[in-house]
This record gives sequence, structure tokens and C-alpha cells, in this order.
Amino acid sequence: MSEKKLLEQNASPVQKRHMGLKATRALSNTAIYALLIAISIIWLIPFACILLQSFRVESTWQVGYVIPQQWGFDNYVNLFQTDFPRWYMNTFISALVTAVLQTIIVLCMSYTLSRFRFKMRKPLMRLMLILGMFPGMLTMIILYRVLKDLGMTQANAVPGLILVYIASSGMGYYVSKGFFDTIPKSLDEAARVDGATRFQVLKKIILPLSKPIVIYTILTAFMGPWGDFVFARYIAFGTSKGMNVAVGLYNWLNKDQISNCYTMFCAGGVLVAVPVTVLFMCLQKYYVEGVTGGAVKG
Repeated sequence: MSEKKLLEQNASPVQKRHMGLKATRALSNTAIYALLIAISIIWLIPFACILLQSFRVESTWQVGYVIPQQWGFDNYVNLFQTDFPRWYMNTFISALVTAVLQTIIVLCMSYTLSRFRFKMRKPLMRLMLILGMFPGMLTMIILYRVLKDLGMTQANAVPGLILVYIASSGMGYYVSKGFFDTIPKSLDEAARVDGATRFQVLKKIILPLSKPIVIYTILTAFMGPWGDFVFARYIAFGTSKGMNVAVGLYNWLNKDQISNCYTMFCAGGVLVAVPVTVLFMCLQKYYVEGVTGGAVKG
């Protein structure tokens, strides 16, 4: 008889119950890991297909295989002979400028609502919460009218898009304010006693302790314009000069161009995914950092 069976026979009821729970937990963890692996594979299949198709030399849309029969970088070379570089630059400029300005606005608004107490503060927060519940689609017509009067549509769509992206940035203060609320106010008070101004408190104490939420704000502010399609298409329609990547690539999928542009569309999709992937790989570690633990020392 094996040693394991002897231990099971001689074990007390409590030990047997513990062993049963341990086996159940191990089985449950195995099932969860298997499910997560299966979901990951399903999620990666579309991207793998796009990646493989981007290296396919044949530009035909419908083929009976996924793995290319002839490999090459022709699609990537041909991509830069189209308007794709302009679309890419439009997207990058709008996303970068929006990320910087929106982060500044959100952090300032969050710090103000977290640290200051003033009249109508709570009604203002409730009002912004209610306004944030309305879908952005309801304002598209009036926004287009305003941007058209300002000359910020079609060929000049990039400044108009940036203006729209940052216009309501302050209403996205909820997550950042909640994070600032967890930082003890005694740190602010100690700095103020030592002669620090409000701006110095924010710059030298709050922001260094809030690196994860700052990076979260930057990433979310960057991702919005980078992947925007609906509003960008509405503002920049009719001219290639003001289009972003999403709108430009989408136009290649119409019935007149898809046969010749499908593989270039796949190559463009891969290049669009690169900056975001690199950004997350470089910054994801900050999401799990502890921030306020041990900040106040008695």
C-alpha cells in the first residue's frame, strides 16, 4: 500500500475534509485556467488571421486558405504609397494632443473635487454625472454644425476632433477623484504647514503617489481618439486629408476597392495595433503598484 493511501486512511475527519477541499480547489483552478486559455485562443484567432493575411502576396479578397502560399512585405511597402501615412499621422496627433490635454484637465478637476469644499460642489458633481449618461450621438448634429462654422471639418477635421475630445474631459473625473480620496489629507496639511502652495502639493506629493491613476488616465485618453470611427467619419467625410486610420481603412472595404486593398487593409490593421500594444506592455506594471500604503507615518 502506498504512503499516500496510508496517510488518507489514518487521517482525521478534519484532515480528510481539508484534503477534499484542496482537491476540489485544484480541480476548480484547472478548469478556470483551461477556460481562460480557450478564451484567449478564441480572442487571438482574428488577430492571427489578420497578421497572416498582411503577409500574403496575392491581393485577392476571398481565398480558400489562411496561411499564405506566398509570403512577402509587398502590402506594407504598398501601404506607404497610399494616403495611409497621412491618416496615421492624423490619428497619432489627435490621440497624443488629446491624451496630454485631457489628462491635465481630468487630474486638475479630480484634485479640486477631492480636496476643496465649496458651495454647489455636490450639485455640480451630480450634474456632471447626469450629463455623462447621455449618449454622445445626441450631440453629433449640433457639434458638426458648430465645427463647420469654425472651419474645422473635412480637410481641417483634426483640430475639430481634438476640440471635441477634450471638451467634456472634466466629466471623466470619477475614477481619479476616488483615487485621490484614498491619499491621506494629512500629507497636504503637513506640506501646507511647511509653506507649500496648492500647486506644489499637487505636483510634488499627490501626483508622485498617484502614478497608476495618471497612467490609467493617459492610456484611456489616448485610446479614445486612436480607435474613434463614428464621429471621425462624420466630421471628415468626403476628403482623405482629414481622415483618421479607422475611417481611411474602412473606405478600402467597399465593393469597388476591397479586391485590391484587402491585404493592405490587414497590414494597416497590424500597424495600428503596434503603438497601443507597446504602450500597454511598457506601462502595465504601474497598475499593480501599491500607492498609499505606509504614506502616513505616525
